[in-house]
Amino acid sequence: MAKELNEDTGFVLSIKTMIGLGFAVATIAGMWFTLQADIAEAKELPAPPSPEVTRMEFDMKDKNIRLSIQNTEKAVDDLKD
Repeated sequence: MAKELNEDTGFVLSIKTMIGLGFAVATIAGMWFTLQADIAEAKELPAPPSPEVTRMEFDMKDKNIRLSIQNTEKAVDDLKD
């Protein structure tokens, strides 16, 4: 049979359990306030500069990637032989 809950219903908590719950609440509250402070600090920092890629840099990277692909193709062909 299920017990009925009313205003006379009671429960028992040990001191150890209450201390544990208090510690857990304090830890969570501390983490919350630390997180909020970190967010506020991050909002005040300057935005990082956007990396602008010049045409020359793009062409050099593109050429390097294409050369790497060609070298890999040659190495695969050599392995096939």
